[in-house]
Amino acid sequence: MHSNEKIFAYIDAANLHNGVAELGWRLEYQRFRIWLKEKFDVVNAYLFIGFLPKNKNLYTYLQEVGFILVYKEISYDGTGKVKGNCDAALVLKAAVDFYERNFTEAVIVSSDGDYAELVNFLKDKQSLRMVISPSNKCSYLLRKQNIPLLYLNTQRGKLEHK
Repeated sequence: MHSNEKIFAYIDAANLHNGVAELGWRLEYQRFRIWLKEKFDVVNAYLFIGFLPKNKNLYTYLQEVGFILVYKEISYDGTGKVKGNCDAALVLKAAVDFYERNFTEAVIVSSDGDYAELVNFLKDKQSLRMVISPSNKCSYLLRKQNIPLLYLNTQRGKLEHK
């Protein structure tokens, strides 16, 4: 890494957790944070997550291992299932950081096609380092963009919670 480079990661926590769970394993978040630093030189790793008071110990742990938590107020769908849609907050934070020149490149961690416009914008501005897909079902809207794309399942041996 050059001394003037700053790499930030923007992580959709629900997409990360659910994508890995669909593949039948659990992520070791401390190893994941170290891996982001060692593999991509990530300085700041923003984890966008719905806020539930019962999860305060999880939030404390995530902060202790190096994530910067960005909380989203949760709501409930018609069946009572928690909804903590963080897409807009993640996109806005990445755009603000880009325009304020807080980073030189960004890593996006999600399989969600809702981030396609952000990824395309960062690619056009030559500020996209990588998209990391937690799911093997990465959206076509991301896959079709001819971008650096890594499927997290390829790192399972290094990152799985044992």
